[in-house]
Amino acid sequence: MWLRNCWYVIAWDHEIPAAHENNLFSRKVLNEPILVYRTADGGMTAIADKCCHRHAPLSAGRREGDSVRCGYHGLLFDAKGVCREIPGMDTPPAKACVKKYPLVVKNKWVFVWMGDAEKANQDMLPDNFSCDHPDWVNVPGYMHYDTPYLLIADNLLDFSHLSYVHANTLGGSAEIALAKPTVEVIDTNGQRGVKVSRFIPDVPAPPYYTRFRKFDSNLDRWFVYDFLFPSTLLMNSGGRPVGDAQDDNSRAVVNHSCQTLTPETENSTHYFFQQSHKASLKDESVRHNMYNTLLEAFGEDRDMITAQFKNLSSNAIEEMLPLHFDSALVRFRKLLSEAVIAEK
Repeated sequence: MWLRNCWYVIAWDHEIPAAHENNLFSRKVLNEPILVYRTADGGMTAIADKCCHRHAPLSAGRREGDSVRCGYHGLLFDAKGVCREIPGMDTPPAKACVKKYPLVVKNKWVFVWMGDAEKANQDMLPDNFSCDHPDWVNVPGYMHYDTPYLLIADNLLDFSHLSYVHANTLGGSAEIALAKPTVEVIDTNGQRGVKVSRFIPDVPAPPYYTRFRKFDSNLDRWFVYDFLFPSTLLMNSGGRPVGDAQDDNSRAVVNHSCQTLTPETENSTHYFFQQSHKASLKDESVRHNMYNTLLEAFGEDRDMITAQFKNLSSNAIEEMLPLHFDSALVRFRKLLSEAVIAEK
């Protein structure tokens, strides 16, 4: 179930080689191979990584200025996807072109628009501010899944699993699963999805926190996030010592996370993520400690979701037993399904 008229992250901007380099970056999104490269003017372009002649990948060819020459029969395509030269022909036919995708770089995420190019709307870009903001510090991450993206979205929409999947990393407390979240629908200013808020009072600091800091009391923890189309999580989370006022973060752990899922194929997914802490915390080891813990925890997620996927029957959705844990994911899937139907 893919929504096409929306922005998908195809890469972190540091993954795209500099214009003077000969390397070509390609990644598949919604089953479509896409070539992304930088141009001499400092911009960036995205065209289909599939020559119109015999469908050879253009990424197997070479850069020639701001153009790319197919490595199979030598067709030369410019940054707009128009063929400018075919060996042995005076003028390429009008049909000699490849698809060009609308592309935007925002706060280090490289977005491509997968639907009708005339409907590309930058108001629909998520506010991933902490990916590139002087007040926040992080290490960017990427992970590949061999599972459908909606199974991963389900996992992100139900944090009760932190108590069990992440008992030794992000969770550390059974009370997370006991806390009932509130779920609200978001449909404003080009953004659609759900807002999930979960508060867990008076619990021990999770192993995640204790790896970079010592605590002498229990914490009041919180997870508040927007989960937006097509599948992007923007989260405020943290924990403050019990007894501190809600507006007192002087002793609190305060984080902001941006995570997004991009379907590669029906059964594989690109996962881009980062968790930021305040730049006022000058200890350089903290962000790397946080990143390494995320890698460990997200590996725990991937192991569980991969095992789940292998265990699913052809009519698994109908056979699954709905429980209270599923309130956010059921709401989001319904909204997404309605949007896909309306788009068609």
